[in-house]
Amino acid sequence: MAAQYPLPVFHFQVEWGGARIGFTEVSGLDQELQPIEYREGSSLNYQVTKMPGMPKFGNLTFKRGVMKADNDFAIWLTTVKMNQIERRDLTISLLNENHEPVMVWKATACWPCKLTGVGLKSTGNEVAIEGIEVCHEGLTTEVLA
Repeated sequence: MAAQYPLPVFHFQVEWGGARIGFTEVSGLDQELQPIEYREGSSLNYQVTKMPGMPKFGNLTFKRGVMKADNDFAIWLTTVKMNQIERRDLTISLLNENHEPVMVWKATACWPCKLTGVGLKSTGNEVAIEGIEVCHEGLTTEVLA
């Protein structure tokens, strides 16, 4: 029997509005159920009951290298106006060694809420990296066989 190892985090793809875009980092794939505490006044137990409440999702952050004449992040950010937001569905896939999705996260109704520009340094020797933070209305996780 062959040994099974955990998948590395460096092999992934992002489908962004129908197109695949390369990113160096994706973070914020967080989901939380906020607990509701309840205690009935006539309860004989001196403790509260905890029930699952509304789901809460963290913002997604995407980072990538700056490419010449590629201003998609800033253009998408400028489309956000009062009550008029261009929303996009995003799919993030963790890939196996055969480039097949093994784990998939789908974020719905995403819109940009923060754009992080490049940090400039005269003595630097790094690639220029920009980032975008997006809000969304739901995140589902699917583990494929």
